[in-house]
Amino acid sequence: MRKAKWVAAAAGVVLLVAGCGSEGGSEKGGSSSAGSTATGGSGSSGGAGGSSDEKVDAASVTKELTDAATGAGFTQDASGEQIPAELKNCMVSWTADAEKAADPKKSYDGTVATLTGGGWKESRSNEMNGSVIKSLAKGSWQLQASNHSQGPVKMVMFVAADNSPECAAAIAADNAKTKQP
Repeated sequence: MRKAKWVAAAAGVVLLVAGCGSEGGSEKGGSSSAGSTATGGSGSSGGAGGSSDEKVDAASVTKELTDAATGAGFTQDASGEQIPAELKNCMVSWTADAEKAADPKKSYDGTVATLTGGGWKESRSNEMNGSVIKSLAKGSWQLQASNHSQGPVKMVMFVAADNSPECAAAIAADNAKTKQP
């Protein structure tokens, strides 16, 4: 159950970041921790998430993440976060086995570079105490790429959520369910 709560918390972060700054703001706010994200909450406008003609779904996000991360030297941690069945079309979670990577920072940077080369747009980057969290967008999808491999506990995780109204409602409903005492 601990993992389900972590995924729900990560989904909440994705939605929080995806929802921030949707009333205008600059798309160039990229590296400022107080800047706005580049995508708004109303899916069809495209925002900085790429072409609205491009179909992005959970299967394509999973494939892109897997190809980018494994190509950069990561293996997937089989005990990583599991997405609830009712959210499988709205969320993707890919946890790297950072302990097995030769250089987790280099593999993280390589994964992000491959994703941005493949059409994902970086909208925000935050670095604190050796941890890095980058927000990327493609279509209606928001991706949080987290690298916490500098300390004693090494964790690299990629969590993506579809920001479409249907998925936002499904994720909010699931988060409300997991907050029950």
